[in-house]
Amino acid sequence: MSQPQSDSVAAADLRHITIAHSPDSDDAFMFYGLATNKIRVPGYRFTHTLTNIETLNRRAQDEAFYDVTAISFHAYPYVQENYTLMGCGGSVGEGYGPMIVSSRNLSTSDLGKIKIAVPGTLTTAYLALKVFNPALETEVVPFDQIIPAILAGKYDAGLIIHEGQLTYSHSGLYKVIDLGIWWRETTGLVLPLGGNAIRRSLGAEQHAILSQALRDSIQHALDHREQALEYAMQFARDLDTTLASRFVSMYVNERTLDYGADGREAIRRLLDLGYERGVISVKPKVDFVD
Repeated sequence: MSQPQSDSVAAADLRHITIAHSPDSDDAFMFYGLATNKIRVPGYRFTHTLTNIETLNRRAQDEAFYDVTAISFHAYPYVQENYTLMGCGGSVGEGYGPMIVSSRNLSTSDLGKIKIAVPGTLTTAYLALKVFNPALETEVVPFDQIIPAILAGKYDAGLIIHEGQLTYSHSGLYKVIDLGIWWRETTGLVLPLGGNAIRRSLGAEQHAILSQALRDSIQHALDHREQALEYAMQFARDLDTTLASRFVSMYVNERTLDYGADGREAIRRLLDLGYERGVISVKPKVDFVD
């Protein structure tokens, strides 16, 4: 287990590791231990960068950006030459996930007649949508502007992620389809959404050290839930404590410590289907470090 860092380690001797993740309550909860120095690794110093997931997806295509980065699984095939997936730190939907919502009570057959606002073409939500129906017409809108855009009448429907999955009904919107439910009914698997990737060039020894550090951070948050949730609330985007706790529970749990064999299979299945259906242009080669 990662230990408190000795004061005898000179700053110049510390290995500097850059970590990037999204400013979302689930990611903040997950990285609580590392970000607040509750979890330290002798000989290492961590710098955290927080930015939205679509930006991270784009930046990960340049290996020089971050040593460890959160990415959407949809983005992984485009960075797989320089990054491998960590065996922990992922978010999966256990029979729930991104959903299409509308200001009208639409059926799934209606979706082919309208334009759908989506949060980014490298998000896994977009991949799942296009696996569901590659013919759907979409337009990119910042994820936190999708619900306001629907309410303003700019779009008939939108693909929502993050906390919007819990709050859309408060705005008077209707759920058209939950892609997590559709995926489970179609494949029997969880819907993998996002994970953490680590630079291949760091090598096996550092892969193991950093994977253990992240796993320790996740476990620390689960073991100190109240404190970790309090920290994560600053990133909860107007959710109250009850909804924030529910959202964190959805995406930081035992699956976050380890995907499990079926979770890893779900990642491979989704990416392979995306490639087969022409959504992904690079043949996926999924591997993990533990």
